[in-house]
Amino acid sequence: MDAIEMIPEIKTLAPKTLAGKKMEMSFAENKTPELWKSFVPLKGTIAGALSNDLYSLQVYPPGFDIFNPDPFMMFEKWALVEVSDKASIPEQMLSVHLPGGLYAVFKYKGNPAEARKVFQYIFGLWLPQSGFLLDSRPHFEVLGAKYKNNDPESEEEIWIPVKRNI
Repeated sequence: MDAIEMIPEIKTLAPKTLAGKKMEMSFAENKTPELWKSFVPLKGTIAGALSNDLYSLQVYPPGFDIFNPDPFMMFEKWALVEVSDKASIPEQMLSVHLPGGLYAVFKYKGNPAEARKVFQYIFGLWLPQSGFLLDSRPHFEVLGAKYKNNDPESEEEIWIPVKRNI
């Protein structure tokens, strides 16, 4: 799907509890493959997972400019699954509360390694013309049943936190 044709659905997300692993990284020192390699073998040990969907979540620090990111500024990256509030989480993992709120949800089909152009479209074209502002909550991708790493037929949802520009 061409990024220029991507029109998001605006959704209100209810708060969620997620469990998994996190790493500090920067865009220059991307440790995403290492994070997922450490998480995937352990995800089956989480008692109380609510689905097979995986969450790739980013928490950017105050002052992080998503429009022109400093390639060396550190942020948190998480590999997660949604869990019930009473889930039994292994010692090697942490739980995180994902606050609810308004999100622009983009459906992306294509090789995940080429998603950079989609994010350039979202933050460079769509958001400035949308009537929304970026909100300071976690950004995340939902990697569902149609997600296939390094495959041009892969599908995922990109969730961008927004608020109305009043």
